Amino acid sequence: MIDDAWLADLLRHRAPRLTDAGAAAELAGVLSARGVPLDEDGVLTRTLLAALDETWERGWQPADVAHAARRQAGAGSVPLLVALVAEHARRSDAVSRAPEGWVRQLRELGALDADPPAGALACTVVAAWHRAEQRAPAEAWRIVLQLTGVLRTAARLELLVPPPSRWGAPRARADRPAADGDRALRRIRGLLAKAESTAFPEEAEALTAKAQELMTRHAVDAALLGDGTPSGIDVDARRVHLADPYARAKTQLLGAVAEANGVRLVWYQGLGIATLVGVRADLDAVELLFTSLLLQVAHALAAAERQDGRRSGSRTFRRAFLLGYAHRIGERLAAARRRATEEAAAEAAAERGADLLPVLRSRQAAVEARTAELFPKVRAGRSRSSVDAGGWYAGRAAAERADVAPRRAPLR
Repeated sequence: MIDDAWLADLLRHRAPRLTDAGAAAELAGVLSARGVPLDEDGVLTRTLLAALDETWERGWQPADVAHAARRQAGAGSVPLLVALVAEHARRSDAVSRAPEGWVRQLRELGALDADPPAGALACTVVAAWHRAEQRAPAEAWRIVLQLTGVLRTAARLELLVPPPSRWGAPRARADRPAADGDRALRRIRGLLAKAESTAFPEEAEALTAKAQELMTRHAVDAALLGDGTPSGIDVDARRVHLADPYARAKTQLLGAVAEANGVRLVWYQGLGIATLVGVRADLDAVELLFTSLLLQVAHALAAAERQDGRRSGSRTFRRAFLLGYAHRIGERLAAARRRATEEAAAEAAAERGADLLPVLRSRQAAVEARTAELFPKVRAGRSRSSVDAGGWYAGRAAAERADVAPRRAPLR
């Protein structure tokens, strides 16, 4: 006989076994065959919400758990995860209590769009999801079991923002006029979106160059307006989620962009998550440029495969192409950084009578200090695996054609 106590014990104490897709599917088949109703009395919802609370306390944020659910339990688990996050946000009054970054992630996931459950169904999020998705009982059980395993076994991460247990009292979030920096970022995003959608390479290059010029000016102006002391520099940390395939190669590209902009990167290989540490304006710039380069390299890879007559299933060629592309992009950005430092320093001295170099050094020192504080035991790593030579050199050649204009000043 399967009762609530047995099921609750299974979900809480045997979670590591549930992370295995085969084991979860086998148990789901048994539960379905025995006609066990899916969350009839809310025990599954209560268990999953409790697991979600524990995950927050271990340093995870809404976008992190959505990424982990998709990666480990499959895309079919994401709607259930979002429904649970939405219910947690409703119960915790996240909109008026959570940090701004947390609320932004909720909005991006669509967790603020769902209507709250009503009446007696308020505790049965899983049952409501099952009715909406109309999945076969065995598949629904498999998703619930595997998602429980993902949440229960989530590793401890560095705490970048306060978890719900540390949120303060509700507060009003008054609408405010867009700051100059917000307006600049909107213009940058708009230019890159046009660059990525146009079919004309010359237009894409011009739009991307203009976006990079705005990013550079935005960062330099922020550096000159600051007080120049580490305590007055706004250093932040945020996570970037890298999906398979070729997550490691994509991380190499992200690392190249980050290093050229004075941002530090720490990579959780087993999770497909990278943490970036840097001045906020620089983090925004790195994410924007990285996203644009990802789209560019995808187009370049497809063209290289067509030209070489290679089949799309050639994983070794694709991986090597991405690594070669990332390596050459890093070289180009490093050279641009050296040139831009000299040009920006000369311009600041001539036009403002300011010495830019000490300001940039202070910003970098603040970034290094924050990285050491968050990751005191981190160590440098380097990939030693072999790569396909043809793919590597094809990737480097594509990087030569990438829209990365010389910067007037480093984003440090």
